[in-house]
Amino acid sequence: MEKIITRIKEVLLNPAEAWKHIRNEEGNVQEILKQYVLPLAAIPAIASFIGYWLIGVKVPLWGRMASFEWGLSQAITSYVSLVAGVLITGWVISYLAPKFNANVSFGNAVKLVAYSYTPIFVAGIFYLVPSLSIIAGLAGLYGLYILYIGFEPVTSVPKEKQTSYFVVSLLVLIAVYFLLGLLITAILGAIGLSGLKQY
Repeated sequence: MEKIITRIKEVLLNPAEAWKHIRNEEGNVQEILKQYVLPLAAIPAIASFIGYWLIGVKVPLWGRMASFEWGLSQAITSYVSLVAGVLITGWVISYLAPKFNANVSFGNAVKLVAYSYTPIFVAGIFYLVPSLSIIAGLAGLYGLYILYIGFEPVTSVPKEKQTSYFVVSLLVLIAVYFLLGLLITAILGAIGLSGLKQY
C-alpha cells in the first residue's frame, strides 16, 4: 500500500520526473493490473455506488433521483470502463507505434496508460457526491497531460512525431470508448440495472 501511495504522489506532483523512473520498469501487464489498476479503479466504482444509491442527483421538476440499481450500474460501468480503458488504450498505443517510428510493447503501453489514469482514479472519490463529479472530469484532463508527457520517454517516439502520435491515439480511443459505453449501457439495461428512483 505504501508503494502505491508513493507512486500516486510521484505521478501527480512531479510527472516528468516520475516517467524517468517508470520508463525503466518492466511493463508486466498482470502486475500493473493487480498492483495498481484494479485496486485504484475501485475508488470511483465504490464512490459511484454510494453516491448514486444514497445521495443521488437533483433533477428540476422531478426531485432527487437515486436508487440501488442506479448506484450498482454506475459502479459496474465505472470499474469496467476504467480497467478496459487501460487495456484498450495500451493496445491502441502499441499498435500505432510503428507508424510513428516509436518502439513500445503492449506491456509498456499499458504501463504508460495505467499511471496516466492516476488523477482519474484518485478524483473518483468525488463521485460520493454526484453533483461534484465534474471534478473527476477535470482530473481526466490532467491525466491527458500526464499521458502526453509520458509518450516520449516510454515509447521512444521521435520528438517531432510525439504530438501527432498522441492526437491520432486519442481520436481512435474516443471512437472506441463511445462504442464501449454503448455496449456496457445496453448490457446493463438488458439485465435491469439502469433504473432510477425518485425521492
